[in-house]
Amino acid sequence: MAVHFHEEDLPEGVLAPGPVAVDTETMGLITARDRLCLVQISDGGGDEHLVRFNPGSPYVAPNLAAVLADPARLKLFHFARFDLAAVEHYLGVVAAPVYCTKIASKLVRTYTDRHGLKNLVEELLGVTLSKQQQSSDWGGGDISEAQREYAASDVRYLHRLRAELDRRLEREGRAELAQACFDFLPTRARLDRLGWAEHDIFAHL
Repeated sequence: MAVHFHEEDLPEGVLAPGPVAVDTETMGLITARDRLCLVQISDGGGDEHLVRFNPGSPYVAPNLAAVLADPARLKLFHFARFDLAAVEHYLGVVAAPVYCTKIASKLVRTYTDRHGLKNLVEELLGVTLSKQQQSSDWGGGDISEAQREYAASDVRYLHRLRAELDRRLEREGRAELAQACFDFLPTRARLDRLGWAEHDIFAHL
């Protein structure tokens, strides 16, 4: 198991076919203001790839963009809504089809309100994640080893989580409902980008 660090794009051919786990690190939570700094990606085979975008980056990453936009590859996220908006805004692609472990968790773990990645990995896989670097500066000149490990861990377990969450979705008869939610996520992310982040357009008022 290794963490590979790349500048500005993913090398061609480093990922096996099939689903990929994806996460992003940005300078903050406002997509248009807080630039994309890092994209983490893993095919579930044991290695994680981190792609760093420097200040002033043109965000021209054809290999990474091709993987994210590939309609034959399922993209696994935790809280996909945020990452999809960042990917579309900075890399210019819609990362679909999508699977979101946070949404799946909310549909089947109705006995708790704790749906963070750390909670999921601990309960479902018996692994304790460190979140010490969660609020660190991702835009600096150097990405520390601690930051790299934190970023890699955000995609390391998503394939295994999906397998367990799928089992529970089937058990509770909510797999079809989950799929409908996943299918809508790219549109939800686009609504966020266009100014409807805080408004429920399905609400009466």
